[in-house]
Amino acid sequence: MTYVLGIDIGTSGTKTILFDEKGVNISSAFKEYPLYQPQIGWAEQNPEDWWEAVVATISSAIQKSGVQVEDVKGIGLSGQMHGLVMLDKEGQVLRPSIIWCDQRTAVECEEITKLVGAERLIEITANPALTGFTASKIMWVKKHEPALYEKTYKILLPKDYIRFMLTGEFCTEVSDASGMQLLDIPSRNWSDEVLEKLQIDKSLLGKVYESQEITGIVNNAAAMLTGLKEGTKVVGGAGDQAAGAIGNGIVRPGVVSSTIGTSGVVFAHTDKITIDKKGRVHTFCHAVPGAWHIMGVTQAAGLSLKWFKDNLCVLENQNSASSGVDVYEELNEEAESVKPGSEGLMYLPYLMGERTPHLDPYARGVFFGLTARHNKNHMLRSVMEGVGYSLVDCMDIINEMGITVDEVRASGGGGKSEIWRQIQADMFNCEVVTINSSEGPALGVAILALVGVGVYPSVIEACDTIIHNVTSQNPINENNILYSKYHDIYKRLYTALKPEFINLNDLA
Repeated sequence: MTYVLGIDIGTSGTKTILFDEKGVNISSAFKEYPLYQPQIGWAEQNPEDWWEAVVATISSAIQKSGVQVEDVKGIGLSGQMHGLVMLDKEGQVLRPSIIWCDQRTAVECEEITKLVGAERLIEITANPALTGFTASKIMWVKKHEPALYEKTYKILLPKDYIRFMLTGEFCTEVSDASGMQLLDIPSRNWSDEVLEKLQIDKSLLGKVYESQEITGIVNNAAAMLTGLKEGTKVVGGAGDQAAGAIGNGIVRPGVVSSTIGTSGVVFAHTDKITIDKKGRVHTFCHAVPGAWHIMGVTQAAGLSLKWFKDNLCVLENQNSASSGVDVYEELNEEAESVKPGSEGLMYLPYLMGERTPHLDPYARGVFFGLTARHNKNHMLRSVMEGVGYSLVDCMDIINEMGITVDEVRASGGGGKSEIWRQIQADMFNCEVVTINSSEGPALGVAILALVGVGVYPSVIEACDTIIHNVTSQNPINENNILYSKYHDIYKRLYTALKPEFINLNDLA
């Protein structure tokens, strides 16, 4: 039997799972690490924390499995996208990573747009300049930390830093590189034109691979630390969203995923490049060779519920600690006690600005319609519904672009919640299903590793063998009608509040 590791370097922690060749989860391990916010709108993490978590979780997963390390033939890497990792010539990290949800680079985005040209930037990178993307982070460091930038030898993404630590190789793959805003999306390689106009030396970047290709092998130092066998193959892997899509079987047109993790993502496969000229959704290279994907992103999806849990649910957290029952199970029950629409209470999930469809780093979270009748459970359900409305914003644009949606596959932490899945089914007016694995990104890159080491001939054939639907929820017509009316108000609220978000930012 062949085994592979799927490693997902997330925002809250790293999960490592050992899979067999049928995609069965044999053992897993998870380790958390902190996120730092030195200023409002900033978000950083230490890459060394990611590596420490990867070492610990690989060792733990292998030890718990009872599998012989010689039978672990490959490793797939997934990770949070867009994060900026800067290394010196000795391979040492120069500064904390500025990660995906950081919003400090609005000025740099304007500069990038001016340097490349708004239309040309979208033609090449398939996206407008965005604060979350890596290029604007590089430009910020060039401007504000020039001495540090001068010491930079390589620039990597989070999962590619882990690849370097495992193999010593400086490289990336097409799906994650798409989110740097330095890749020519049609040609699936670095854009000399963009790099030249931004004055970023191409030598700072690693080689670009397709996602299932072998990019290196585990070196002696990493083998000693992790317990892996030296020479174990490491494939390109994928950014977390493309990896999660592979893990959900989003490898053909018509099947779309809706993922509620820290962020929220609606993800659609396409066999040809399709670009929203307004820049409201992202077009990236898919982890399937010769394919692309369209992705709408909500910055604070699961993060909104976590914020609510951490700050307003003291009793529920205490109950969970004493009973051992997942606190989110109690939150789901509390949300179910409230009727759809939360009796007119609405929530705008803009805790970290927003990407789709507004591209607004200044947007803030809002509860709207609060009355003396409402209680905490109403607020809780309104948070879930507010995230749902934001995902509908994404879905509406994908529909506008001519992408057919026959089925939505729910995943991420939010995908485990039956009430949140029903909210999505009602809002999308579409069947929402779950599959036989909830391990999304880790399974996705494990599938890529299984293809890379030769167990399956293609990503599509691997997904057809491994992935099957398990549950299904259909929309309730009366709820869909109600949510459609509320969604209209939701959209108008952003328009009304947009100038005040800017004014508030100037004061904060």
